[in-house]
Amino acid sequence: MNDAAHRTANDASAPTAKRMDEEDRAPMGMTVRVVIYLVAVHFFAAFLFLLFFLAGG
Repeated sequence: MNDAAHRTANDASAPTAKRMDEEDRAPMGMTVRVVIYLVAVHFFAAFLFLLFFLAGG
């Protein structure tokens, strides 16, 4: 077996710790969007709460 075939077989069967860590994490762009959406939804919910609180009172 030549080196290239042997190296490919080893890489596929035993992934490194770094590769496993990268597969478990979401892409950075998606993480940023989720945080922005969560903050925006909470601000919108707070605005609605304030609107109904002031209108009812």
